[in-house]
Amino acid sequence: MQQYRTLPGPDVPVVLSREGAHGPVVHGADAVATGRGIARGKRIVDMQAIHPDLHVEPADLDGDRALLRRLVHWSRRWCPWTAADGADGLVLDATGSTHLWGGEPALLEDIARRFALQGLTARLAMAPMPGAARALARHGPDRAICTSADVDAHLAPLPVGALGIDAETDRLLSRLGLKTLGALADMPRQALMRRFAAAPSDRNPLILLDRAAGRMPDPLNAPPDHREYHARTRLPEPVIDPYPHLPGLAETLCRALVSDGQGARRMRLTIYRIDGECRDVTIGLARASRDPAHLLRLWQGRLDAIDPGFGFDLLTLDAVRVEPVPLRQEDLGGGRDAEEDLAGLVDRLSARLGPERVTWARWTETHRPERMTGEVPALGAEAADAPTLPRERPVRLLDPAEEVGVIYGVPDGPPTRFVWRRVTYRALRHAGPERIAPEWWRDRPGTRLRDYYKVEVEDGRRFWLYREGVLDDGRGDAPRWFLHGFFA
Repeated sequence: MQQYRTLPGPDVPVVLSREGAHGPVVHGADAVATGRGIARGKRIVDMQAIHPDLHVEPADLDGDRALLRRLVHWSRRWCPWTAADGADGLVLDATGSTHLWGGEPALLEDIARRFALQGLTARLAMAPMPGAARALARHGPDRAICTSADVDAHLAPLPVGALGIDAETDRLLSRLGLKTLGALADMPRQALMRRFAAAPSDRNPLILLDRAAGRMPDPLNAPPDHREYHARTRLPEPVIDPYPHLPGLAETLCRALVSDGQGARRMRLTIYRIDGECRDVTIGLARASRDPAHLLRLWQGRLDAIDPGFGFDLLTLDAVRVEPVPLRQEDLGGGRDAEEDLAGLVDRLSARLGPERVTWARWTETHRPERMTGEVPALGAEAADAPTLPRERPVRLLDPAEEVGVIYGVPDGPPTRFVWRRVTYRALRHAGPERIAPEWWRDRPGTRLRDYYKVEVEDGRRFWLYREGVLDDGRGDAPRWFLHGFFA
């Protein structure tokens, strides 16, 4: 049955929850909840007691971290150095970039507008040091701008928690009567320095204050840009066939991949026609590779799908997806790598026939033997996905299992003689039973359990039979017998 969720109204406070030390706590709150005094870190049960209409949703912490990582690189449209600030902030070093956007106010306006287009609300501030900008954005007025001359005046009214200190240090400073950064700056430094001498630099409020005010260096540790691997060829005149130019593109691309210890898992060839249009073809690989000869073979037969029009004068070959490929010692005996040969075969077949037509079996975790294998595209499938089989299984299964007539001594005993396809077989020995219960989460109600037996007959053949149900199980009449497979 499909379930529908009712969205909360515009006047209902909405919060996101995460696990805390003593139960769920508020991770984030919307404008309505903030207006009612619901703040981050407060217990959910306490807030629900005060606000019975509170709407609570679980926070997606992994999704938030992934989004923040993407925003770090997306924000480099404004400046080259960006980094994450905690779990919900960004720091941008816009030194030398503000004039490109018309000045500081215009830059902040563009940042707020582009974040709003993505459905994100941003509180912005600009200061000469990262610590000051961080403090103003989180605790000061929105879009505050200060310079080196007035940074102390802007920081003075902010709470000491704006330095990013831990809760214990915040409580200690509050007991000392130091609740604002201005009060902390006016305090004699020798007494406080002795008290926090053993604290690390990221917990020492005096060091953090000096960094925010610009009296100590506070460099920005920005992560490197994502490396893009591509090769490009410009032609003096338009051509129609791209294949003669592929060897040079593949060599250039593979040199860049080798230098960084990477290999291509997906590549895209793009041609730029003289009429302004472009066409591209993408191929995938079963295993990351940086062998130009192998990559070149994959394009054979795939370039016919490209419409060159009246010709093109620019080609690009991009490694759309890359994976690390460590250097390996070649076999001194001249032996070949079976896994690499198999991956190369899968690549060539997928390139010729299409990735959806080249499949292999993959094990699935299930009780039912007929559900244990399934076909998946060979490209992207991992051999490590196969679970360990609990017991020996037949080399061949009948789908569906065929019903047989069985004669046995006791109702719950092993089969002694059975008839399959009008031929009678007598069992010489058997092993079992192996009981397999129904999967209650996917089987229909009333599905009966199975007792499997491995049976060897007079001519040496071994069969896999099962009894469906037991007497008086309340799920049907007398149990039925089925032949499900054959052992080697």
